[in-house]
Amino acid sequence: MTTELDFRLDDFEPADAVSELAESSLWAGDLTVLAEHHTTPNGSRSYLVAHDGSVTWGVPGEPQLVAIKITWDLRERTFTFEAASHASLAFAQNWLVEHGCPPEPIAQVGADLIQPADDLTVRVEQQIRTSGDRYKVLATQTSDYAPCETWTLVRDSGAAQAPIRVFLEEVATDARTYTVREGAFADEDAAQDWLDNCDGPLPEPPGYRSDAAALRTRAALTRSTSPSTIPEAGLGTGTAPTVSATQRPNPRRSM
Repeated sequence: MTTELDFRLDDFEPADAVSELAESSLWAGDLTVLAEHHTTPNGSRSYLVAHDGSVTWGVPGEPQLVAIKITWDLRERTFTFEAASHASLAFAQNWLVEHGCPPEPIAQVGADLIQPADDLTVRVEQQIRTSGDRYKVLATQTSDYAPCETWTLVRDSGAAQAPIRVFLEEVATDARTYTVREGAFADEDAAQDWLDNCDGPLPEPPGYRSDAAALRTRAALTRSTSPSTIPEAGLGTGTAPTVSATQRPNPRRSM
């Protein structure tokens, strides 16, 4: 189950101005913890993924998730605070893993959230979560309305061909499931053209089709129970403002 945010910073002071600003900026949001991991019983280091419901009322398309790392100096009674916004759960988890969080515990997210539709989705999310600094994020888009989807545009430093990748997350609201798929493009213009026009299916990465059966098998063997951060009503745990069909912007537009 998701939990209300508690940074547990009572009686602690920020160690520096950067930590003070990062922590104070998040209190203006409407945060709900989706996943968390604490390194000791006393909590000398904490890693959290939270959904910011206030973003759904702001600029359309902005990322709604925030990855947070807090480190306490129990002797000095101070804390350092780091945070980064992300469009998808797997990329938020990746940021935390890169900042010292073990991948397995941060992958455990509340069971009240909707579930991956298939093993391939689980495999793609695991790929992102454990990818290190392989992917450089170029742009993102989050849509709370039809089509209910999130995409992240990246440059893949590990790709010999078609190095621009799109990770597309689509929600089946009625089924309470979601899929994540990876697409490959030669350059950013080609990827953006596909996102703007959705002209045909998402192009598969080179060699992907021949590996698909093996990937599905491997995903089934390593499947986690991590659900999406997306609840039944849309991409955020907060309630998005009502927008008429004529008011809705193109959910695939470049940010």
